[in-house]
Amino acid sequence: MKTVTIRLTAPLQSYGDEANFDRRTSYDYPSKSAIVGLIAAALGYRRTDSRIQTLNQLDYAVRIDQPAEPLTDFQIVEWKRGKRKLTYRDYLQDAVFLAAVGSEDDALIDRIYWALHHPRFQLSLGRRANVPAGPIMTEIALGSNPAQVLQFLSWHASRFYMKKTKSATFVAELIADAALLPNHRSSMVKDNVITFDQRERQYGFRAVAFDRVPLENPYHPDRTAETDHDMMTFLWKEDQR
Repeated sequence: MKTVTIRLTAPLQSYGDEANFDRRTSYDYPSKSAIVGLIAAALGYRRTDSRIQTLNQLDYAVRIDQPAEPLTDFQIVEWKRGKRKLTYRDYLQDAVFLAAVGSEDDALIDRIYWALHHPRFQLSLGRRANVPAGPIMTEIALGSNPAQVLQFLSWHASRFYMKKTKSATFVAELIADAALLPNHRSSMVKDNVITFDQRERQYGFRAVAFDRVPLENPYHPDRTAETDHDMMTFLWKEDQR
């Protein structure tokens, strides 16, 4: 098993779930279909390319390293000549996620890794207007599936977020393909790509499971610093001068 991790950060991200036209909501984390779309864009697959469905077979997990602040904006749309109404869209602000995709096909992971740094089409974090904040940061891991890799990698939140976190340990949520987290609570989500065709975009169901990962905060004050000093020793030294 070879796994590539992808750090996802941007001022705004948005990963649509079963939204309607009036209100387009977002998952709290990058959905697998969004990452399949990101990889497909990097590889140069167009929306109707049948090869997109093969990307569903990648093992997938994602860790929430910096939870988002929710944001909702509105747009006034003319949905019929002379008829206007408000529509709403939800976004994730200032979030950082660590996504991981893995496969026994090492060559496929190598192609994905290369394509993410040389994308054929523009990459976006969910909706197309949400471009990544700078170059995509990736790492390769060998011998572990995506859920196992994310249980051992260090905390990837922004520095300011680590500094303002008061605890020595941050507990990150981990969401993965259910098969990667046996014996964990799971649920079904409509997040399996059937087609990205804009005329009939379709998704099927897949099972996901949930876990929590404790991560060390490198900016927490060192509570083990030496405090066992003897003031009388200091006074004795002063008296010897």
